[in-house]
Amino acid sequence: MSKIGKHPVVVPAGVTATLTEEEVTINGKLGTLKTHIPAGVSVELKDGQLTVKPLHDTKQSHAAWGTMRANLANMIKGVSEGFSRKMELIGVGYRAQVMGQKLKLTLGFSHDIDYELPQGVKAVVTDQTKLELTGADKQLLGQVAAEIRSYRKPEPYKGKGVKYAEETILRKEGKKK
Repeated sequence: MSKIGKHPVVVPAGVTATLTEEEVTINGKLGTLKTHIPAGVSVELKDGQLTVKPLHDTKQSHAAWGTMRANLANMIKGVSEGFSRKMELIGVGYRAQVMGQKLKLTLGFSHDIDYELPQGVKAVVTDQTKLELTGADKQLLGQVAAEIRSYRKPEPYKGKGVKYAEETILRKEGKKK
């Protein structure tokens, strides 16, 4: 039994939800998000609340039940408030620069990395080494942050690399004579 799926998702003022048989569309001040309704799950809009129910008593439909409810809650929060992810670049000469929809990263390679930001994700560089990504789609934002981090993951000896701001790096002790 899904503990998450039981709770309805409240649609706040300023956000509209539209249902079809196959997908849910959420509109808000920060954009529009769509998601496909998986097989074995039904979604209903009643009195400003979205309720998700399983159609069958199978393990797969119960898993999709909780996941669909969580996705709907994230979509509503995304179009009303938005999500953000803070990152830090640690290393000598490591820096980031935003040029329109491109993010220019200098990470100690022989060349700079030009990362094209997808539609719906914005980047702000507060300091040369501090980067904040914002967007309405939580999944897309996490994917962009993971791709940027993958260019130079933090290493455990000096801590150099691209890391999330809240991430702690377990440090290792180097070789001793």
